[in-house]
Amino acid sequence: MMKTSSPSIIAIDGPAASGKSTLGRILADRLGYLFFDTGVMYRAITWLVLDRNIDPLDEAAVTQLAESEHIDIRPPSQKDGRVFDVLIDNRDITWDIRSPEVEAYVSVISAYAGVRRALSAQQRRIGLRGNIVMAGRDIGTVVLPEADLKVYLDASAEERAKRRYHEIIQRGEKADYEEILQKVLERDRIDSTRAVAPLRPAEDAIIVDSDRMDVEEVLAQVLELCR
Repeated sequence: MMKTSSPSIIAIDGPAASGKSTLGRILADRLGYLFFDTGVMYRAITWLVLDRNIDPLDEAAVTQLAESEHIDIRPPSQKDGRVFDVLIDNRDITWDIRSPEVEAYVSVISAYAGVRRALSAQQRRIGLRGNIVMAGRDIGTVVLPEADLKVYLDASAEERAKRRYHEIIQRGEKADYEEILQKVLERDRIDSTRAVAPLRPAEDAIIVDSDRMDVEEVLAQVLELCR
């Protein structure tokens, strides 16, 4: 574990498939911190929308749901591969939010301005507890602008698509690189052009380009920043 002078709140932002979650998970483990991938909150609301048979394209209804539901992220309660618990009103939905149905709608729902405002407030509530590594797209700019350390993890769309392709292949599943690349590019377009909290580095963020770096090299660089 790192010494107590390490930053208490660490924000890791960056585009889809840049390796934020992998870096954040390992970094949090090294520091003895909670890792929080804020994307799971959008997955949680998407799952709840589908569970309650709400139309994912009904922005007003989805926003109202996001404003009324209490979502929490806690250290893992089970040793089943999870890195944290995802709870809605104390119901464990950690694995439910990984379904293909959720995957199909999470990008649409995460672009709703009201949903982002509601979930940003919940993310902030959790982040202010401290001793946390938070990964997302607007942590350093919107959710926790006072974070002690802000890292913007970047990589080219081609490199990110290649990484995701290899991840799928290693799981024994079929994958099409060009299709994955187009999805990465489309996610970048949605994230960078949305009206609320568009994807961009915070002014005081340290940009780390991971195109020619492996996970250990990126980790070493960020750990040095923590020191």
